[in-house]
Amino acid sequence: MILEEIHARLTETLQSRVLALFGQAVDRIVLQAPPKLNMGDLATPVALELAKALKRKPREIAQQLADGMTLPLLVASVSVEGAGYLNFRLDRGAFTAAHLQSVMEPPAPSGTRVIVEHTNINPNKAAHIGHLRNSVLGDTYVRCAKWLGDRVETQNYIDDTGVQVADVVVAFEKLEQKTLADVEALIANPGDESFDYVCWNVYSQMAQHYAANPDALQWRRETLHRIEEGGNETAAMAATIARAIVHRHLKTMQRLDITYDLLPKESDIIALHFWDRAFELLKQSGAVVLEAEGKHAGCWVMKLDEAEEFAGMNEPDKILVRSNGTVTYTGKDIAYQLWKLGRLDRTFDYREFARAGEHIVWETTHDGTTDPRAPKFGGASRVVNVIDSRQSYLQKVVKEGVRQVAGEAAAEASIHFAYEMVALTPSTAKALGMELSEEDASRTYVEMSGRKGLGVKADDLLNWLQFNASEAVRNSLAKRAEPGEFKDGEDHAIAERVGKQVAIGALRYFMLRFGRNKVIAFDWEEALRFEGDSGPYLQYSTVRVQNIFAKMRKEGIDPRIDDRAVDDLTLNQGFTDDMWELVRLSAELPAAIRRAVDSLELSIVTQYLLELAQKFNSFYHKYPIRNEKDAAERQRRAVCAEVFRRTMVGALELLGIPVPERM
Repeated sequence: MILEEIHARLTETLQSRVLALFGQAVDRIVLQAPPKLNMGDLATPVALELAKALKRKPREIAQQLADGMTLPLLVASVSVEGAGYLNFRLDRGAFTAAHLQSVMEPPAPSGTRVIVEHTNINPNKAAHIGHLRNSVLGDTYVRCAKWLGDRVETQNYIDDTGVQVADVVVAFEKLEQKTLADVEALIANPGDESFDYVCWNVYSQMAQHYAANPDALQWRRETLHRIEEGGNETAAMAATIARAIVHRHLKTMQRLDITYDLLPKESDIIALHFWDRAFELLKQSGAVVLEAEGKHAGCWVMKLDEAEEFAGMNEPDKILVRSNGTVTYTGKDIAYQLWKLGRLDRTFDYREFARAGEHIVWETTHDGTTDPRAPKFGGASRVVNVIDSRQSYLQKVVKEGVRQVAGEAAAEASIHFAYEMVALTPSTAKALGMELSEEDASRTYVEMSGRKGLGVKADDLLNWLQFNASEAVRNSLAKRAEPGEFKDGEDHAIAERVGKQVAIGALRYFMLRFGRNKVIAFDWEEALRFEGDSGPYLQYSTVRVQNIFAKMRKEGIDPRIDDRAVDDLTLNQGFTDDMWELVRLSAELPAAIRRAVDSLELSIVTQYLLELAQKFNSFYHKYPIRNEKDAAERQRRAVCAEVFRRTMVGALELLGIPVPERM
């Protein structure tokens, strides 16, 4: 955070100086890097901004500000440039020594309580590739927000009473004539396929049956009614299926090092009458009206035609309660959002659902007892819902419902982290076993469809990536090994371990590298490439610098990158612009992370790390370390490389990308 601290101290110095010299209060000071390195490290147009009010030339104002200015620590000089910019140059050596000691040191805790809801896969079948973008975006946001000092609670909402679960129940009961006991036996002993894979096929078969037999949709309606009513075998089967599928989803996500704090269940929201209370509050605020005529007669509707967010829509009003008394998903979402914000005067009971190492994943319940070990959940000052952009209208309705009940501040704290879908390139779809029509094979990308059974399961994709990554690592180890050095057993284990890490890096980085409003066409070969804009490239760059130091130590060469040794060294002499650019770019990471979190655009971090890795590889090509004979020069180069290494290790952890031992 050293660069941000310098920004803060310079801002305070300039604000005080402007007030003292000109009697002007300046709320905001813009400090940014000049277009060329020889112009300095930071520049501000404050003199140009003051010129109009003071009716003086900008350069005169700038010069008066510069003359006699007491510069903060690590700022070496100030000069007046161009039309009246104040340009500052940092003490490169002192800055580098100080930065080395504080690389990836997080800021002070903010104390802000944040809830991030992500993943939210319907518990009716295996997770597929389309779900992974949501999970990776949500998990990376959580990691970055925690690093910035927020107290983050991660929730994965489980819709265990919805249509998708009902359809699997219908398929088991009606098409396969299975009882609850049969389903329980299948969960315990699924055979060649895991239970979530079994349900994948069953769900697709049910969709096909509906298409051929529309009258069968009555089964769905009856099943949904029995599930919501509870206390019967159908409801028990739905709960059993959903629970088993969620366990499978958690195992899939654990492969990507993604976990959760709480699994709120829709069945508990219904049982605890969250909606009933939210409905009372909405009616009290006048947010909903009972339509007496027209096509919405008998429905409770949120009137949105006058709200700015919905201007220009043909039919913005949203039904929250249908004429038959059933509540829409949006109504239940408003109730859930109010609870997350601490604006609903009721809460859940909690019990342990699963463990991920020492971490407990909790679930909601409504049985009147709460595990005393359970932490406090809900009541956040910011709620981030990671939900795809197709739900943007409904998320706006939820936000408006919160505004009507809890006010503007609560509405502003309700944040929709929208993103576009993930598809596959035709070549990747074929490689992963999908049968494509000629039309699909000619498209830019192939969309997923759970109802049609068209898609690639997340575990299958991970297995495929891991297999190919392991093969690449194994071949690399064999090629680089000295005669007789390659050991099948040992190197096979290394290749498997590293292949798994590379697969994780490839997948997570691919899901993050594009702007969130861009549709992704996932291509496995592009994701796994070891050069260019990819996770493996960042991993390789980091492993490369670690190997440099390992070889130096093995050869008895001291890289002298110990913090205390660097403190005693004057780095300025011989410190080139190339070296400085690498260090300076490393120091900009905290600001990049903050921008990414504030804008919900995590690709800012991946773009930053790609540039940093490219700059390091260019630097190392020009300034090799191991063979440098001059000890002082070798240390300068080693310190730059160590700054890069520490930055990459810390940043990759925020992206959930492991650093392999070898590549």
